[in-house]
Amino acid sequence: MYVTEAELREQVRRPTRGAVVRVFPGARLSPAAADFVAEWDLTVEETPTAGQAGRSRGAGGSAPRWDVPATFPVNRSGDVPLCTACGSAVEHKGDSQTQLNAVHYASKTHPRIVLRGRIDSLHALVLMTERQARDEGEAETAGALGTLAAYCRELISAEYNERPAAEAVVDGLDLEQIHRATHDPKGVLGIDHLTIDGSASMLQQMLNVLRTQSREVEIVALEAFPSPHHDYGASLCHALNRFSSIVYYLQLTLELKHVQSRDGS
Repeated sequence: MYVTEAELREQVRRPTRGAVVRVFPGARLSPAAADFVAEWDLTVEETPTAGQAGRSRGAGGSAPRWDVPATFPVNRSGDVPLCTACGSAVEHKGDSQTQLNAVHYASKTHPRIVLRGRIDSLHALVLMTERQARDEGEAETAGALGTLAAYCRELISAEYNERPAAEAVVDGLDLEQIHRATHDPKGVLGIDHLTIDGSASMLQQMLNVLRTQSREVEIVALEAFPSPHHDYGASLCHALNRFSSIVYYLQLTLELKHVQSRDGS
């Protein structure tokens, strides 16, 4: 987790020399934050209660309710499910049908079923990338990817149960903070927008593929739920839009760590 200059300034709105700022244990300072600390000779203290209240995973707070180990997301209960095409009870499910929700079966070409399959594939790619992060010794990135994997399961659960998806919180940053960092990485993290080539690490390559795939899944979600006023589908579209931003943020912080290591800072 990186602490930005803006976050430090929230603690000391009118900085004075030698003032104390608090960060979470193990947090790193972005280049701009480090310059701010040096300029005012600030004292940096680590505390598990630093910063804003209500922060989540990776920031000393409790994990979101959806950040739990994997469980099978689809369960059937109640009366015999009905077919969405003809409305009759489905006593024997055909190979071309699958469960849409607790009370209906639908064709496997149904837009929601297509979306569910794509989120499932996205989940698998997140898990592969998490394993790559662990193999490369990038524990922080692996932890954030573990949270993203749990969030994929939250999206599948929300779609199946026809409810709004929860907001994503990864690495102690809410979506607004991630939005700022990914739209202005120079101002927030002190590095330019990221471009990679074939020399980038395998982890960076896999993160890049994950980012592009999440953008494609967002398009599938928009095809399944085209109305921005849908009572729960709109939240899924919004979540997938932010998903790619979260992955790009992980790419940026990985690159920042590489730059700092290269420069010896």
